[in-house]
Amino acid sequence: MVIIVYGVTGSGKTTVGKLLADKLNIPFYDGDHFHTAVNVEKMRKGIPLTDEDRLPWLENLQDHIQTWSREGGAVLACSALKEEYRKILNKGVQPVWVLLEGNKSLVKDRLDNRVGHFMNPALLDSQFASFEEPTYGLKVAISSPPEEIVAQLINLLEHMNKLSSFGVIGMGVMGKSLALNLCSNGISLSIYNRHIANVEERVAAKVLADNPNFTELQGFDTIPEFVASLASPKKILLMIPSGVAVDLQVDELLPFLSAGDILIDGGNSFYKDTNRRARYLADKGVFFIGAGVSGGEEGALKGPSIMPSGDKEAVEKILPLFEKIAAKDASGKPCTAYIGPEGSGHFIKMVHNSIEYAEMQALTEAYFLMRKYLNLSPVEIYDVFRSWQSGETASYLLDITCDILNVYEGEELLLDKILDRAAQKGTGSWSITTALEYGVPYGVLADAVMARAVSFRKTQRIAASRAYEVKPDQRSSANEPFLAALKDAYQCCRVVNHEVGFSLMKEVSDTHGWDLDFSEIARIWTNGCIIRSSLMESAVGWFAEGDSLMMHPEVIRRMKISHQKLAYVVAEGITHGLALPVFSAAINYFLGAITADSPANLIQAQRDYFGAHTYERVDDASGKKFHTIWKR
Repeated sequence: MVIIVYGVTGSGKTTVGKLLADKLNIPFYDGDHFHTAVNVEKMRKGIPLTDEDRLPWLENLQDHIQTWSREGGAVLACSALKEEYRKILNKGVQPVWVLLEGNKSLVKDRLDNRVGHFMNPALLDSQFASFEEPTYGLKVAISSPPEEIVAQLINLLEHMNKLSSFGVIGMGVMGKSLALNLCSNGISLSIYNRHIANVEERVAAKVLADNPNFTELQGFDTIPEFVASLASPKKILLMIPSGVAVDLQVDELLPFLSAGDILIDGGNSFYKDTNRRARYLADKGVFFIGAGVSGGEEGALKGPSIMPSGDKEAVEKILPLFEKIAAKDASGKPCTAYIGPEGSGHFIKMVHNSIEYAEMQALTEAYFLMRKYLNLSPVEIYDVFRSWQSGETASYLLDITCDILNVYEGEELLLDKILDRAAQKGTGSWSITTALEYGVPYGVLADAVMARAVSFRKTQRIAASRAYEVKPDQRSSANEPFLAALKDAYQCCRVVNHEVGFSLMKEVSDTHGWDLDFSEIARIWTNGCIIRSSLMESAVGWFAEGDSLMMHPEVIRRMKISHQKLAYVVAEGITHGLALPVFSAAINYFLGAITADSPANLIQAQRDYFGAHTYERVDDASGKKFHTIWKR
């Protein structure tokens, strides 16, 4: 650990710091020795340093704190009297702050007796005036001898070392997996799960019992004990269902929190709810961070993609923890980063999920075509999908689809025994309503959500199937040419899926001034998350050069060819009786997006006819509105 002993000049920082460093057997450093020569000369003359004077000094110290932390710790004596100074030193590594408290008369007496120090005693008044007392860290009175002060600090540090640095509420699949991931990375952790008689009893205790090797893991069934077990500022991750449950949990925690504490919502909350909660807690001095988490149970345990947003300084305090547990990209960089202000982290997770819906549906439609139109066996479909997994169509979702096609119960494919009703949890529909709110074309991803809604109408589908007696036709000619076209069509559909999702992110980001970095978002999604893929890895570079996937030269080159294959596959499938909602929507979106002169002028004329909504003319660039009496 790095311990920063601070206080006004004359409080004994250097003396106490040296003694403490000796006791802990770690190096001691005097912050004054890191000042520039100009700063030292100003202080010697009794000239107070400005914030501008101190900034290089603080940044220099912050770099050293990072190094000392990696090298086993240190004690630093430093007069970080303002909170803005401490925020700079808090970045990256969270040091232990030790405030030496004393009244002005005692400190003045000490300074009057000091010889050879460059700090002019005349600066004492300005130091007391500028001091901003924090709500965190340790505090000891300077009235005792230095040896007694150090003994007090040793006791306080020993007690503090027993406190957990992080807390997780909710031991469901994701919460438990993230907790074990944190423990595996050496983070001292407290966990809490609600107690419901005969339903959820001693859940946290069971997690402890199942993981005896994690000696720095503590489990609790009550909120007061749980919060008391955490070091300040308290950092608590909520892994509970979205909606009212989050509000209830926040209200239960509030009486036990202090200014500067950080709550993190790691669930799939609606981003506007996150905005509201952040404003509510900001008035109480508590930070609320919205963090999208993707990767499922395995990702949460072994390395998820994490998307935190909100107050940047608060996010920077928890980001080092997230960097330890996150998946790593191809270059070894953690798949997490500060996303932006407000609930932008939950917003992009919402969009991520709608892309996920479309990617799953696209794979389903490719499977459906091979199974029903080409009459391929599950083994043959498995072989086709596995061949796709070695190139640009490779993805996590394709990989798990291959695994699914390889599981049998006896001689029967397990997949054939699963009822064809696909459920959903809400993030897909949130994306659709958001797209409607901002006027962003979202039909491709919306149709993926609607396909699940149609699937859930099983009874109605059976009745309609009997009434219409329509069955898919099987292909009578060779399959190989169609399979080659299908691979290109599938990849074309995926490009459109991603373009649509990122277009919504751009519109909302531009509207709210979030300044989202799409290349960085794509990078975060290259590993750990459900939609990780070769396409996403390419998108990192494409978005570094522009903010539209479809307008990148390489994408244009590919799409000029592959969109024809998509049109062909859709025509073949629909003609022969197969529903292909996402494939169909993708080609319609693409063709509409590249059409310079659309038939929408007729719609506008119709609107003017029945509602006098007016129209603009192509031969008048002024923007003037026209109305016509159409009935002749």
